[in-house]
Amino acid sequence: MSLKFENTTRYWMRLLAPFVITSVLCLPAAIAVLGHVELQPVTGALVFGLAIISSAFMLGWLAEAAELDLSGGLSIGLLAIIAILPEYVVSIYFAYAAGKTPSFAPYASANLTGSNRLLLGFGWPMVIFLGFFAYLAARRRGEAKQKHFTVHLERQARLDIGFLFIGSVLALIVPLTGQYPLLLGVIQIALFVAYLWRASMLEKEEPELEGTAAYIGALPKVGRRVFLLVMVAISATFILLSAEPFADYLIKAGTATGIDKYVLVQWLAPIASEAPEFILALMFGFKGKPGVGLAILLSSKINQWTALAGSMPLAYVIGGGSGAALPMDARQLEEFSLTAAQALLGVAILLALRIRLVEGIVLFGLFAASFAITDTGFRWTMVAIYSVLAAVYYYVHRKGFLPAIRAPFSKRI
Repeated sequence: MSLKFENTTRYWMRLLAPFVITSVLCLPAAIAVLGHVELQPVTGALVFGLAIISSAFMLGWLAEAAELDLSGGLSIGLLAIIAILPEYVVSIYFAYAAGKTPSFAPYASANLTGSNRLLLGFGWPMVIFLGFFAYLAARRRGEAKQKHFTVHLERQARLDIGFLFIGSVLALIVPLTGQYPLLLGVIQIALFVAYLWRASMLEKEEPELEGTAAYIGALPKVGRRVFLLVMVAISATFILLSAEPFADYLIKAGTATGIDKYVLVQWLAPIASEAPEFILALMFGFKGKPGVGLAILLSSKINQWTALAGSMPLAYVIGGGSGAALPMDARQLEEFSLTAAQALLGVAILLALRIRLVEGIVLFGLFAASFAITDTGFRWTMVAIYSVLAAVYYYVHRKGFLPAIRAPFSKRI
């Protein structure tokens, strides 16, 4: 920690101002909910979306600072849960509501597949691109440490890669069976718990805190922990108040504007909830530390593809859904297959514990193509392209495969 605690007015203003601003931005949503105010569809989506974005920013700052009080790699996994809490409540709400209103079922998987593909197809490449620009700047100054630009991951990242591979293989059960079994959800949640347990064994380095997180971290230990608990409770309350209305208004906004409701839920909701996490990772890329930014997004990918995904069939059953599986229609299976294929390619690329600029371009290009062209035939073609490329990379990086697969089960990585 480079910032020391100073009991000055300037310090407290810098610490509290971001939380005051974001809380004020959340107030219209809270007033609308508590006052039972009915808003226009688009206005409602914007008001509650703004509340979720603002709350997510608060959670992002708090999550960074909380690393000081959490041991080992466990901090990364737990912080990932906090950071993507908005996605949890939105997906779980749709899955729970589908138990009584089956028409809501597609929207649960829409948010899941959208957030996952956005994370890997947009987030990873953007961190790489910014890292590349930082590398060029350092090279012009004669400070570049590499002859050629490559993003390297620490050896401990094999743990994340191994768990992500297992989660991606398990996810293939959904398109193969045509439904999302409750048993699969339980296994995925157990897999995430195992990931947290294994991550807790890893050595921890002193976190690099900047901005608002640094001011929180400069508080004395007891004061910091109290501040964290209070602000997490406040931000989580705003999210819980806003999640259901946000989801409902997204659907209404789609009807009112003629925009595909599935598309709104798939892309708008994740953009709102993942904005702080993206910004944090991109900042590391901009500062010439793309490996750190990529590690953050990799941990979140595991979180989404295990705990978040597994919670959906569980919420569906608790919500009164018939049977022990969340039903999946043809469109959902198509989206799920595309998301799983993308994840397997991402794992294959990272087996070498590095990713190059060209691979960032490939990931972004494939994501952009699948985002722009929604024809069913083309999307299955994209599944095939992802799968073929994944097979090629698994072969090229085959020496890194067994170490990554052993990592979740071995004390040594």
